[in-house]
Amino acid sequence: MKDIITIDGPSGAGKSTVSRLVAQRLGYRYLDTGALYRAVAWKVKEDRGNPEDEKYLASLLEGIDVTFDGNKIMVNGIDVTSQIRSPEIGKLSSRVSAKPAVRERLFTLQREIGLKGKVVIEGRDIGTVIFPEAENKFFLDASLEERGHRRYKELKESQSAGTEMTLESTVRSIKQRDKRDSTRQTSPLKRTEDMIYIDTSNLTMEEVVAKIIGALKSP
Repeated sequence: MKDIITIDGPSGAGKSTVSRLVAQRLGYRYLDTGALYRAVAWKVKEDRGNPEDEKYLASLLEGIDVTFDGNKIMVNGIDVTSQIRSPEIGKLSSRVSAKPAVRERLFTLQREIGLKGKVVIEGRDIGTVIFPEAENKFFLDASLEERGHRRYKELKESQSAGTEMTLESTVRSIKQRDKRDSTRQTSPLKRTEDMIYIDTSNLTMEEVVAKIIGALKSP
């Protein structure tokens, strides 16, 4: 499975940008698994549903259709691309993604997409749970301060950024997300020995891309 590239890491490490660029360079498809969980969270919010209710979530997942149309993310035919990037959906996504019912359903979807090959998949449990057998596995990281700065800049530049967001609150939010992701019972975020670790704190995204492509095992 050398044509499946997994890129894991915490929020703000640069996974999405780097994964897109790597996929473009190689002519691979790109799968943002975080967008799948955010799409489910968006539907929960729209339903005014209880994200702690496993039966409700199981029912929701039976009727939800998440698709990628170019750079657009669609939920049951509705373009939710910008809406799922809000801080509120980010927090709700973290809660929803910890539920076994959600992870099991999306596990199947991610495997189906990945097994087609020539794909770059990024997330928090891709190299550990979704494709542990992949031969090209990476873990991106950065200091908490740097990740907070990146996320704050992203929020400020997007329409979803709330006026209440500050750098301090963004860093605090990421720290809380880190704790939830690394301590959840189902598929926690973790780095394994067979992953190539890259600290992106003082690197440009292009430099990170070069490191990944240079470290790839040939198909």
